[in-house]
Amino acid sequence: MSTLTEQLKNQIIQELNLVDINPADVNPDAPLFDYDGLGLDSIDALELTVILSKHYGIKVTDPAKMKQAFFSLNTLADFITEHQAAAVAA
Repeated sequence: MSTLTEQLKNQIIQELNLVDINPADVNPDAPLFDYDGLGLDSIDALELTVILSKHYGIKVTDPAKMKQAFFSLNTLADFITEHQAAAVAA
């Protein structure tokens, strides 16, 4: 598991105040917005955009990309990695 995925677990748990969740219990492939995963809701999606902006300098403006990126921790980590690589290349 990547360091970025572990970092995201901790950031999401801390910033969304998921006090009953331990990072070790979070499956990075599980859907973030499904009860089989973290069970996040639309307010949490807004908080995720704040995390992306605050910690990674990424502003998400396309709802389709957001939905795809926010599927799981792994897809979110991939999204961040792609955006950081694109920023370096630019």
